Amino acid sequence: MTRSAPGNRSSPRKRGPRAADRGPWIPACAKGATTTIPIVIASIGDPVAVGIVTSVARPGGNVTGQSFFNPELRAKRIELLKEVMPRLTHVATILNADNPATGPEFEAMAATAQSLDLKLQPFRLRTASELVSAFESMEQARVQAVETGDDPLTVGNAGAIVALAARARLITIGPEEIAHAGGVIGYGADLVATWRRTAVFVDKILKGANPADLPIERAAKFQFVLNLKAAKALGLEVPTATLLRADEVIE
Repeated sequence: MTRSAPGNRSSPRKRGPRAADRGPWIPACAKGATTTIPIVIASIGDPVAVGIVTSVARPGGNVTGQSFFNPELRAKRIELLKEVMPRLTHVATILNADNPATGPEFEAMAATAQSLDLKLQPFRLRTASELVSAFESMEQARVQAVETGDDPLTVGNAGAIVALAARARLITIGPEEIAHAGGVIGYGADLVATWRRTAVFVDKILKGANPADLPIERAAKFQFVLNLKAAKALGLEVPTATLLRADEVIE
């Protein structure tokens, strides 16, 4: 039981703005295909780190849109893990080895982990076939929880990640898909809200604005999904204050 807490592809002949969704590869491909057609990114973790724009304040070129600033987002997940399990000491994080944005992301997570007296152990993978061995290594290292990123490697394999984590009795945190797949916590940008905001960028461009002059905006709304059923299965007592902050609770 779930409770809430108190697109059609454009024709290539049309030369209007295009909207590129979550993850660095689709925007990168769109940017590589044209330097003149305006591109509006619905959501991306770190557009500067992956080379989509040179600056969030003045993107330059033909790309603008929104970012959920993944380094800060993933660091916040480490904080949430410590909040739900105060005795936590050892956390793993799954990083896509082929995604350059994971460098700044790991640095931000490591700084937060250090401030919370946590050991943060990275597992850098390239394919889903490496997940089983990664979780075996986590068990051997006596990891207590695992954080996952927001790119296709992890989002597209959320079910497998959650199943492997449950077998190892690890607390899981990641984007919303993790909680909906049976993990404990999902925390990320509200993608519905970002798509709605994308329309504002498109409207401005159609009225004559230059995408090079439209700053990359920070996602303003985030979703906190708590899977209470998964938490109970791990014997995890979620603090009442944390439970009350959840936007969605799965029971």
